[in-house]
Amino acid sequence: MELINSSWSQPSTLLLTGIPGLEAVQIWISIPLCVMYLIALLGNCTILFVIKTTPSLHEPQYIFLCMLAATDLGLSLSTLPTVLNVFLLNHREIEFHSCLTQMFFIHTFSSMESAILLAMAFDRFVAIRNPLHYTVILTPPRIIQTGLGAVVRGVMLMAPLPILLKRLPFCKDVVLSHCYCYHPDVMKLACGPVRVNIIYGLSLVIFSFGIDSVFIVISYILILKTVLGIASKYGQRKAFNTCVSHIFTVFIFYVPLIVLALIHRFGKFTSPLLHVTMANLFLFLTPVLNPLVYSLKTKQIRSAVHKIMKGREHFLN
Repeated sequence: MELINSSWSQPSTLLLTGIPGLEAVQIWISIPLCVMYLIALLGNCTILFVIKTTPSLHEPQYIFLCMLAATDLGLSLSTLPTVLNVFLLNHREIEFHSCLTQMFFIHTFSSMESAILLAMAFDRFVAIRNPLHYTVILTPPRIIQTGLGAVVRGVMLMAPLPILLKRLPFCKDVVLSHCYCYHPDVMKLACGPVRVNIIYGLSLVIFSFGIDSVFIVISYILILKTVLGIASKYGQRKAFNTCVSHIFTVFIFYVPLIVLALIHRFGKFTSPLLHVTMANLFLFLTPVLNPLVYSLKTKQIRSAVHKIMKGREHFLN
């Protein structure tokens, strides 16, 4: 197999990495990975189906949840082929342009998820701060515009990433650190000037994930201020409980993302196992846990799922 066409050209093929030192047992590791993918796909599809078929859930909060579930599905499907190829089939090779395509979709869906989490924070702020104007402010056209805005922003911001990488020569090792293609990981293999790539990547982090996270924090500061102004303890607890699922989702999305970014920026001497662990947490945490958290913590969704299951059992009987 010829991995590189010449010493100063684009590689024809890159090599993905599973878990360093555990290559002999990767076939067994593929079993829990398959289970997690199954949970992510079935869980998010269930969220989409339940909300679509339950008229009482056609409210802004649940429409945003649909967007989150669709984004998690996209993120899972973007990585499914390479992750299972590496762990299940021990097939590590990925064609260079396929790698860039996967990288584009992973970063695009991540940007979309960040924007949707911001929209959900604003949704909770309006619901608690101005409940009487909730449906007036968050009208269906505005919700659709928000969703389209998240998609357009993600595509426009991430489209230059593969273009900037294609202009670079690659003369180093062609082994990536993860079982999927991640921009900083691919960029470090280049031997040309990557200053533009670094500046643009940093700008992306600041003007997408950075700004989104700042506004999410501001939203929750205002929410906390409003909740503390509620006279009764029961009212405070009830208002804050509507935010618990979203706070948890924000936490499991941003923490692995930040740690993974810091590892790639400053972690030259960290263990390869730490790289892989944080990369897999970033990959699996939100798609797997989001549907479970919202199903368990949201009474309306839990009731709707139970009603659908009960109706299905009645139909089969």
